[in-house]
Amino acid sequence: IYRLENPVGLILSVGGQRPNNLASRCSREGLRVLGTSPEDVDRAESRSTFSAMLEDLGILQPEWSELASTPEASGFAERVGYPVIVRPSYVLSGAAMGVAGNERELRAILEKARDVSRDHPVVISKFVENAKEIDVDAVARDGEVLLWAVCEHVENAGVHSGDATLVIPPQRTFLETMRRIRRITEQIALSLRINGPFNIQYLAKDNRVMVIECNLRASRSFPFISKVLGTNFIDVAVRVMTGRPVQSLPERGSFLDLDYVGVKAPQFSFTRLQGADPTLGVEMASTGEVACLGRDFDEAFLKALISVGFRFPLGRVLLSTGPIESKAAFLRDLQRLEALGVEFWATHGTADFMLENGVDVHDVNWPLEREEPNALTLIESGSLDLVINIPKHFQEEELTNDYMIRRKAVDYGVPLITNLNIARRLSEALERLDPTGDDLEVLSRTDY
Repeated sequence: IYRLENPVGLILSVGGQRPNNLASRCSREGLRVLGTSPEDVDRAESRSTFSAMLEDLGILQPEWSELASTPEASGFAERVGYPVIVRPSYVLSGAAMGVAGNERELRAILEKARDVSRDHPVVISKFVENAKEIDVDAVARDGEVLLWAVCEHVENAGVHSGDATLVIPPQRTFLETMRRIRRITEQIALSLRINGPFNIQYLAKDNRVMVIECNLRASRSFPFISKVLGTNFIDVAVRVMTGRPVQSLPERGSFLDLDYVGVKAPQFSFTRLQGADPTLGVEMASTGEVACLGRDFDEAFLKALISVGFRFPLGRVLLSTGPIESKAAFLRDLQRLEALGVEFWATHGTADFMLENGVDVHDVNWPLEREEPNALTLIESGSLDLVINIPKHFQEEELTNDYMIRRKAVDYGVPLITNLNIARRLSEALERLDPTGDDLEVLSRTDY
């Protein structure tokens, strides 16, 4: 097709991961690739090459190693401590990427990673727990950043950005963290000689900023930030790639000056995936997304949840809140919801914790106990408005009680939350706003 049409060149950076994988082959075949050069695309896509570049630039990243064998991976994990994350190069939507909390899980992930990408190296890194994940979408010309925007994940790091709930402008990120992110973004753009769109994912914890990866292409959040900011990022990117003049650009910090908030929530289709475990992880599972605007985060967040199928008001909620740290972190939120009139049902450990802390709750049996009242029967009855089930492990795939609850909720169309941060933000939003009244304004985008 290229030779028949004889075009000026070929743009690869707007089709997701697959075109990036073809960059080097297109170059070898003599096709002119517009935008960032295939050689620099390869430097970013190869986990080991990119990590080595960050080291040369003095940019922080989680401790990492390139894998040669399973024993070597086990040795690395023992040295830095579990959990660890395995990242194949050149993969689609985080395929075969995984977080391992022990050696058994590590071996299973490594086996899967080798099947997916035999031709490219696999890198293992320390997984930083309880860190914030931040996405930067930007456009550069000859390595100079022309446009940038920062999206904050509501979920902690470990959830694929395609499945995460994104917020712009960031609500809970330190100003110093933002400054460091901007400086690092400029360093990477210059080092990779970026021409066109790119996306960088960061970890932030206690004002320490670490780079996860850089994608030299438009991300799936490009349309989201363009709509929220009213600046067409991809128009600027194409002008850069085709050597055309760029029109006047907004001020560099403009996304911080918005007097409204945009929230992007994922849409899942687990009902069509028989047997799949509806949890969030580093491999993408969502099949769509919805973006909403509000005067503040709470309003935009509630609108987005309603748009992906949540129902309000909350009457009855089934809870299984995971390890003791999660139970303790969620206590204040339970008290908020109780004050709003929510009736709680909970599995044994969660119910005991709630009762000990003065929160009224009905105790229910686990699915495998096969006694009533049973969690599955309660879901099947159609009387629940929400199921909150926080997984206890990173990568357990066997048929456990928790899995059966999550799966039953999906199969019966009951809204499901499997992330503690999402559950906490929901309780905070409901304390401030009534989604069944006039608190959620319906305005056109231009009204904002």
